[in-house]
Amino acid sequence: MKKLFTLLFILTAGFHLSAQTLPTPPQTTEAVANSAVQKGNWLVGAKVGSIGQNFKSNTFTLDINPRAGYFISDNAAIGAEVQLGLQLYDKGQTFSYGLAPFVRYYFPEGAAPTHRWFGEARVGFSGSSLEDSDDDSAISALYGVSAGYAHFVARNVALEGTLDLTRSHADVNVGNSGKTGLSLGLAFQIYLPSRANR
Repeated sequence: MKKLFTLLFILTAGFHLSAQTLPTPPQTTEAVANSAVQKGNWLVGAKVGSIGQNFKSNTFTLDINPRAGYFISDNAAIGAEVQLGLQLYDKGQTFSYGLAPFVRYYFPEGAAPTHRWFGEARVGFSGSSLEDSDDDSAISALYGVSAGYAHFVARNVALEGTLDLTRSHADVNVGNSGKTGLSLGLAFQIYLPSRANR
């Protein structure tokens, strides 16, 4: 009787455990990189250039760059980026602004279903709310190049990391020198398919 009870217990427990379903892990990638960069699609998103707090000088910095673009061919997009920056410090604040049309190309070499490498160039203008600058003009030309990586976390959503080189003569925060700087950026992009690509 004891053996029969033990056998029934093991069988019941085995059936009960086999009926359990494991929870689905959260989605971290999606295999759609080629369909997202097709001719006619739109690119909408924003890049956070920097968020920082300098405790020694009590300075807070925030740079956000919303953007929109259109794919003129497969892998190639053109668009514009608005550059907005705010620097808060003890004796006041500085607001920086800019507008930069861009050209972006997604490299088919090294592409995978879930990610794409890209290069970008932009030329525009930038300015600052500072009025007492001796060497720099209030509004200046802005030149920049970027190398980046787009990782698709959903069918039409990508997280991007970029390495940016920017040159400007305005009083904007583009690096340690204030004129030419290298920075890292994190972006959130939505790829909207055209009617023909749906």
